Amino acid sequence: MDYIINTLIPIFMLIATGYFLKRIKFPSTDFWPMADKLTYYVLMPALLVYKLSNAKIDLSHTINLVGTTLLSITVVFLTLIIINVFFKFEKRAFTSIMQGGIRFNSYVFLAFVASVYGDKGLVLAAIVLAFVIPYLNILCISTFALYVRHKDFSLKAFLMTIIKNPLIGACAIGGLINYSNIPLPAVIFKSFGLLSHAALPMGLLSVGVGLELKYLHEAKKELVVATIAKLFYFPSIIYAMGALLGLSGIPLSVAIIFGAMPTAVSGYILARELGGDVTLMASIITFQTLVCMASLFLIVPFI
Repeated sequence: MDYIINTLIPIFMLIATGYFLKRIKFPSTDFWPMADKLTYYVLMPALLVYKLSNAKIDLSHTINLVGTTLLSITVVFLTLIIINVFFKFEKRAFTSIMQGGIRFNSYVFLAFVASVYGDKGLVLAAIVLAFVIPYLNILCISTFALYVRHKDFSLKAFLMTIIKNPLIGACAIGGLINYSNIPLPAVIFKSFGLLSHAALPMGLLSVGVGLELKYLHEAKKELVVATIAKLFYFPSIIYAMGALLGLSGIPLSVAIIFGAMPTAVSGYILARELGGDVTLMASIITFQTLVCMASLFLIVPFI
C-alpha cells in the first residue's frame, strides 16, 4: 500500500495544485495557456528526445507493445460503435463518447510510468506515443466525418496536424539519433536533460488547470459509458490482447497503464473545432481525471 500511495499521490497532488492555482488566478489567468504551450512544444519534446536518443530499445518487446496498444484501441473503437447502435446517442454526443473512450492523457501517462518504472518505462511509453497518437487522431477524425460531417473538415489540414505534432516529431528525432548511433554533443544533450526535468511537473499542473468541475452536473449516461469504456474496459482489453501476443513484464504493465489513463484534454479542442459536444467533452475529461485517481489504486497492485 505504501508503494501505491508513494506512486500515485504525488502525481494527483500536482494535478490538484494546478487546479488550485487556476482557481486563485495565480500567477495570472493568461499565464497557464502560455505555460501549456511551453510544455507541449518545448518541454515534452525535449524529454522525449533526451530519453529516446540514449535508450537501449528491444525491438522484440516494442513491436508486441505497439501491436497490443493499436489492436486494443481498435477493439474499443468498434465496441463503442456497436454500443451506439443500441443506445442511439445523439451524433454530436457520440463523438465525445468516442474521444472519451479511446484518447489518453499523455502527461499523466508519462509521469505515472516514469514514477513506477523510471527511464526504462519512460522509453517504452514514448514509443507507444509515437505510434498511437497518429492512429487515435485518424479514428477520432473519422468519427467526426461519419457522425457530424462538419463542413470545415479538411483532410489536408488533418494530415498537417499529425505531421506538425511536436510529440510525434520528438519521438522520430530521438529514434533516429538512437538508430544512427550518432551521439548528441554533450552541451546539447545536457540542455535537453535540464529541460526534461521540468516537463512532467509542468504537464501535470496543466492537467489540473484544464479541469472544469462546473460542467459535471450536466453529465448523463454518455459520461458513464465513456468512463467505463476508458478506465475499466480499455485496460481489460489491453491485458487480454497483451497476453494473446505474448507481452509480459514491464512492457505489458506499460500497456495496461496506457489503457487506464483518463482521456486527453486535446479532445475538447477537437470537439470545438469539428462541431462536437464541447460541454460533454469537458465533463468527460474532468470526470475521468477524478475517477482515475481511484481506478489506478485498483489497477496498480496487479501490474
